[in-house]
Amino acid sequence: MATVFTKIINGEIPGRFVYEDDDIVAFLTIAPITQGHTLVVPRAEIDNWQDIEPAVFGRVMEVSQLIGRAVSKAFGVERAGVIIAGLEVPHLHVHVFPARDLSDFGFANADQNPSQESLDEAQAKIKAALADLA
Repeated sequence: MATVFTKIINGEIPGRFVYEDDDIVAFLTIAPITQGHTLVVPRAEIDNWQDIEPAVFGRVMEVSQLIGRAVSKAFGVERAGVIIAGLEVPHLHVHVFPARDLSDFGFANADQNPSQESLDEAQAKIKAALADLA
């Protein structure tokens, strides 16, 4: 059975994409811990990060680094946080988000009901930052 991320990747469920290539996508989470919280996801359904081929994992992390630069630029922060939790959806995903301090790393602080405007704004800012970085 396809994961929710595969359904987003395939367009069966809407997603706010900021990056796509043949192997990796990045889209905003629906429960951001900070505005701009993005998920970097391989197109292939791989559950556990320890099971991914090293070359593919390298690509996931390469894109995560790019998204980290973009969210830092877009939201005026010095650093981006990265978390691989892997407990919510059985499809590898890397959380990349603007981080001001360690309190920004708490999933308990996630906004469970962000406004559509907030998500649209974050998507536009990240895409603009990615264009500037290109």
